[in-house]
Amino acid sequence: MVFSSSIFLWGFLPIVFIINYFIQPKYSNGFLLIASLVFYAWGEPYFVFLMMFMILFNWLIGMGIDKCANRKMALAAGILIDLIILGYCKYAAFGIEVLHRLLGKEIFSIPQIRLPIDISFFTFQAISYIVDVYRKETKAQKKIINVALYISFFPQLIAGPIVKYRDINEQIEKREITCEGVGGGYRRFVYGLAKKVLISNILGKSADSIFALEITNINGIMAWAAALLYTFQIYYDFSGYSDMAIGLGEMFGFHIPENFSFPYLSSSIQEFWRRWHISLSSWFKEYVYIPLGGNRKGRIRTYVNLFVVFFLTGLWHGASFSFIIWGLYHGFFSILERLGWKKILDKSRWISWLYCFLVVNFGWVIFRLNYLKKSLLFIMKMIMPWNWDSGLHSLWEYVDIKTIFVFLCAAAGCGILQRLCSVKVAEWWKNSKIEFVCCTFMLIFSIAAIVSDTYNPFIYFQF
Repeated sequence: MVFSSSIFLWGFLPIVFIINYFIQPKYSNGFLLIASLVFYAWGEPYFVFLMMFMILFNWLIGMGIDKCANRKMALAAGILIDLIILGYCKYAAFGIEVLHRLLGKEIFSIPQIRLPIDISFFTFQAISYIVDVYRKETKAQKKIINVALYISFFPQLIAGPIVKYRDINEQIEKREITCEGVGGGYRRFVYGLAKKVLISNILGKSADSIFALEITNINGIMAWAAALLYTFQIYYDFSGYSDMAIGLGEMFGFHIPENFSFPYLSSSIQEFWRRWHISLSSWFKEYVYIPLGGNRKGRIRTYVNLFVVFFLTGLWHGASFSFIIWGLYHGFFSILERLGWKKILDKSRWISWLYCFLVVNFGWVIFRLNYLKKSLLFIMKMIMPWNWDSGLHSLWEYVDIKTIFVFLCAAAGCGILQRLCSVKVAEWWKNSKIEFVCCTFMLIFSIAAIVSDTYNPFIYFQF
């Protein structure tokens, strides 16, 4: 079940919200847990048992860390089992393929494993919980329902943001649903839904149709169009879902942390990763980069640590060399900036912004095509169009006036308009009835788009 589906908007959400609003607070956690398991089981009727096992296992590990003498051994066992489950489900087939390539022959049959939705997200949250218990940053939770709700809470179950237990444990114990919270959550949810349905889906249609063509049939203009369309598609797709998750959380009394902060306004790759998928970046920083030594053990060790983090960031996104290369590609520019490149960039805000946007844009081509040779040919058509023929197709076969209009709105709405508005204007808009009316119309248009169109993909489901 996805947020941008009729069954969720007309069935699941109103039923769960109304029941949760009227039941006694002491029953809320149990009810939301059942609702979250139903939400997950709707699309994954068997894998819900895997998630339930991981909930029980990590709850027991947390209790064990709190009580046993060898706390480090308990933590290591917990992390190891979590990673083995994640590794088997997500990387077993890829690992065997790599082994066969290295040996030059087939030794094992490649398993056909269906990837459980969201396994990367809820595994990272489970690891976060037991590590925080080990560090004594939070107490081991005796109530399994609380840990279960933390790991499976449906607003952020499918695509995050990745929440740390210590940031939400008090809200699980005690929270309050207010009219202000419901109203703010409703607005945030509608904004996210509109970003997903009215912007991302429209841009995605055109981008997908161009990327699906043979590389020999694409000219330079089409290559640039597809890359730019996808750059904004993935932002509005993922940030839209994050907005919906944050809005739903507010409607149920939870405060989920922000996951995006206008990343396409960044003037360096380092800044980009402080603005893009913030919860994942902070997770790797806190649980990988800093434990490895961070930047405290000299420049060479810092670069090695960054290399490891960006390698894992790419691998987290999928079992493919293209994702790994995409992660290392960002790591290369991040290290280059630390070596002194950023000091040069800081001399011109516009040049540094253009540099960052182009680096990110080319990176998304590698991310999207998931095949390195085709990605390189695609990028070569972008930067050296004169070396290639004009192709067999015209851009206007795949991009119409509606797509161009939505693209211009997307470009303006990814931070430019927000920066131009003063704080007073933003506060006025937030507190005005006009915003509520606009949100209502956006909701109507979004629902109409969902009903009338079957194209409704979600990029981060595969992660």
